[in-house]
Formats: sequence, C-alpha cells, structure tokens
Amino acid sequence: MNRPARLNRTLLALLGLVALAAGGFALATYFDVLRLVPSTDPLLPSTSPTTPVLYATAAASVVIGLLCLRWLIAQLARSPKTQTWQLESTTDPGTTALPAAVAVAPLTDDITTYEGVHTARAALAGTHSAPALALVVTVHHTADVTDIRSNITTHALPRLRQALDLTTLPTTIEFRFKA
Repeated sequence: MNRPARLNRTLLALLGLVALAAGGFALATYFDVLRLVPSTDPLLPSTSPTTPVLYATAAASVVIGLLCLRWLIAQLARSPKTQTWQLESTTDPGTTALPAAVAVAPLTDDITTYEGVHTARAALAGTHSAPALALVVTVHHTADVTDIRSNITTHALPRLRQALDLTTLPTTIEFRFKA
C-alpha cells in the first residue's frame, strides 16, 4: 500500500474519532449526563438557539458524518494484486513471462477511445488458470454508461481474452463519474 493512502486513511480515522468524541460530548452535555454548566445557565448568554436550529444542525451533522464514512469505506476498496503472468504451464528456459500491467495496457488504451470515457485503469490478477480483472473506468457525467459497458464486454474484453489465450476472464467494472 502506498504511504499517502495510508496517511490519508489514518488522518481521516483520527478526524472521525475526534468528531465522534465531540458529538458525544455535546450530546452528553445537552442531555445533562455531564453537568459542566448548570442547565439553567446558557453557554452564550446573549443568544439562545431555537429547537429547530438544533435539530437542523444535528441532522446536517449526521448526513455529513455518513457521507464521510461512505468516503472512508470507498478508500478501503482495493484492486487485486497483480503479478507477472507465465503464459506456458512450465517454467523451463524460453517460456514467456508477461507483466500484468503490460498485458492490460492495450485494453485501457482501447477503452479510453470510447466516447464519454475520460480514463481507464485495469488490474489483472490471479494465474493463467484462475484469472481476475478489475476495471475502473472514469466517465464524463453525460456519458452513456450502458453503451460503454456494452463496448467493453463485446469488444475490449474478448480481444484481451484472445491475446492472453483465456476462455473466461471474470471481470469487475467500476464506473466513476467526472464532472
């Protein structure tokens, strides 16, 4: 795993814990579980927020917290570990070894030529007898995702299977949208 991603997740987790602790502290104080200030004394004497403002603030905080949690979970998604492919079943001298990144480069180049596609990344994992392909395709927000997926499954993937001499290639495709 790369260091920036690990640092990103660590800082987000710490920020989440701090926000969770602050929210718990605020709720405990509001419901008089913690009595740091007498409940009859306002914290800010000149202003007193109304109940709808408190509910709206709490609802907005919950929504923001859930969105942050969703983003953090998305950070944990990983593509499969790639390796060097051995195209023959033996390891005798003269066998062909192909780095997975080299094998999928024509596939990603092909996919990026489709209308509406911004970028494409692919990770080929597993062995020749049990392969797996993970595709991440970034498309423009106005793109026809159904058409792009159809082009990938009927044009790009069969070409890759033929090039690698595979009968099947289990594939996951993740679409991301670019504004």
